[in-house]
Amino acid sequence: MQTILETVALRRSFASRRGVVEAVAGVELRVNEGEIFGFVGPNGAGKTTTLRMLATLLPATGGSALVAGFDLRREPGRVREHIGYVGQRAGADATLSGRTELIFQGRLYRMSASEARRRADELLSTLELTDCADRATETYSGGQRRRLDVGLGLMHRPRLLFLDEPTAGLDPQSRARLWEEMRRLREGGTTIFVTTHYMDEADALCDRIAIIDHGKIVAEGTPYALKAEVAGDLVLIGIGEGGDRALALLRDKPFIKEVPDQAALNGQIRLYVDRGESAMPAILRLLDGAGLPLETISLARPSLDDVFLRNTGRLLQEAAA
Repeated sequence: MQTILETVALRRSFASRRGVVEAVAGVELRVNEGEIFGFVGPNGAGKTTTLRMLATLLPATGGSALVAGFDLRREPGRVREHIGYVGQRAGADATLSGRTELIFQGRLYRMSASEARRRADELLSTLELTDCADRATETYSGGQRRRLDVGLGLMHRPRLLFLDEPTAGLDPQSRARLWEEMRRLREGGTTIFVTTHYMDEADALCDRIAIIDHGKIVAEGTPYALKAEVAGDLVLIGIGEGGDRALALLRDKPFIKEVPDQAALNGQIRLYVDRGESAMPAILRLLDGAGLPLETISLARPSLDDVFLRNTGRLLQEAAA
């Protein structure tokens, strides 16, 4: 499988009043051609800073990278020729039509006027924007604006498309529609590098993911493989003020496979067990026998949120806060 993006010890530091802040601390990544690669982590973890470096919008402090076969430091112009970039903020002028914006983008990439018009028509049809193509973009819905942003990034047929939090703020229908479009792009041969702090999005959409926290990669692999590293079934127990007593009672029982470092969080106990369907009755009997009132109990398979918890000691929601 051919590699389209590879970084070695990629770093970015910023000066602040408190001293030097290392926003990206030696990131090592490898992205294969033709896959959707998810870059996952809470806000402030270093996702966007890494993305902006790879897209030549921000110089790296250290390390190196090959992007679409070109050296990031020595050949930034060649990198830009082969990538598309869609940032978190809308890139279109609110007063211009979507068609006008796409044609202008094509002309910036040295397309002829007729070629730019043909490519704009093609993208408007593919992204289901034909009906609003000649209206000012300020009249577009959130989903329509995001699809237009993707179209702007695709106008010059890049090999690698960078998407920074593309579904943030979208309603569920628009989000699902954009997921479908990303899958179609992958099937057409476009490699997609997408940042997100939605673990369900990464799980459903990405072929492989890397989880970043405090500027460092803490886990990488397929969603399935990463979840498989978390032992057994997940039991969530709502126990109110008796959490510490319940945890002490359950910790060493033979059916408990793993107790995470932060087992008691947000009024719930998280335990990984061998077989959830047999462990839950045993848990209920033990808590009842100890006089510990149970508020809730549920059983689930480990998710990417559990992967994040296991590697960082925090829930993603807490890290984001």
